[in-house]
Amino acid sequence: MLFGVFAVHSPESCPLNNQKSRRIFLEIQSKLKANVKKFNIIKIIGFYMSVLEHEWIIILDAKSAHDIEQLCIAVGISSISTVKIVPMNDFSVTLKRLQSQK
Repeated sequence: MLFGVFAVHSPESCPLNNQKSRRIFLEIQSKLKANVKKFNIIKIIGFYMSVLEHEWIIILDAKSAHDIEQLCIAVGISSISTVKIVPMNDFSVTLKRLQSQK
């Protein structure tokens, strides 16, 4: 199942402006990779950021939003950002559902 993880932080807690956040940020990628199996993450599809909006977007294929929540805590994302976990569908899946309802 696909999930979007939307993490937003303030300019004051941005890794560009805050030493503690910078240390956490520099370790996130290795911590994500080290913890994917522990938290039932099937695959990290993508990890994107919008620097000026202070937002990270991570697309994951995972079994549960609860597992993603625990992952965000374990790797430190939730210590510097507010996190929203959103179930997502591929466009083609949604298109097929709509076409079958004709």
